[in-house]
Amino acid sequence: MENEFLDNTSLISYSNNIYEKTDFTAISEIKLTENKGVIKWVNTYGIHYQEAYKKVIYQNKLDDFLIKLLSDEEHPNKVILLDDLLFVTTRVLITESQKSDSEQMIFIVSSDFLWSIQEKSGDYFNWIRERLGGNKGIVRKKKADYLLFLLLESIVDNYQDTYEENAELSADKLNSTHIKPTPEFTSLVEKRKQELFNFKKATLSLRDTITKLEKMEIDGFEVKYFSELKEQTTNLISNIDFELQELESKINLIFSIQGHRLNEVMKTLTILSVIFIPLTFLAGIYGMNFENIPELKFKYSYFILLAAMVIITLISVWYFKRKKWF
Repeated sequence: MENEFLDNTSLISYSNNIYEKTDFTAISEIKLTENKGVIKWVNTYGIHYQEAYKKVIYQNKLDDFLIKLLSDEEHPNKVILLDDLLFVTTRVLITESQKSDSEQMIFIVSSDFLWSIQEKSGDYFNWIRERLGGNKGIVRKKKADYLLFLLLESIVDNYQDTYEENAELSADKLNSTHIKPTPEFTSLVEKRKQELFNFKKATLSLRDTITKLEKMEIDGFEVKYFSELKEQTTNLISNIDFELQELESKINLIFSIQGHRLNEVMKTLTILSVIFIPLTFLAGIYGMNFENIPELKFKYSYFILLAAMVIITLISVWYFKRKKWF
């Protein structure tokens, strides 16, 4: 288990003039609190290495309450202030998955180091690693608080890009000109609504974490960066809410179209019924088997009855037309 932990753990050390990437061969090599002025970013894939976490915490003399926090398998959103460090955890939506999948992300942050623990392999942070390696931007001039800001910003940007991509695809499939009251179209709308609900839940969760970070007070930790992130998440939630309202309008329009079509069918059937009721009445009278129906013996009775039926039909149609019932 220890070797597996080491295989899934890497270190990037950097400052304005230093950049070094390290893989570990022993847990004793993971030293977070040495070399002041050099920022260390340790990244681990996997949240189940409890014994390894315990050793790292003890040998670096970190707050031992971290052992209890890391032993919890399911975390709600937490931002906890410990001795000169922050414990941050949030659940992040995996946007590459076709299913509604998510993973736990944990960040242990002080002014000089950041330890990111991710439930699953793979992330959206390669551009940050490239910036650190190429000394691009200001990231190597900043402390670990700015690195945490970039990691959270990367998650927010991924949400934003994925949302915009899916919104564009959805707009093509669910264009207002293509609205059809069919089960297939309704299924597409409901599927998109479920996707948006998942995005909204994940974004709200992330905004809650960012809001808590914004209120933290810790030496050497700047919270000014997180105001921008909160604004980005708020804008994304607003866009999601707007699209949800549009989809709800489309569902209501489908029901209105179905109701209108049903009313048209019922109106047609009602008009036909009203036209044929007097004709059925006349046919019923002269279809009775009484012996004494004098007009039946009249030579032109049949033609007179047909003429009466035609006249009744024409009058009924004229009346309905006049009332603009069809």
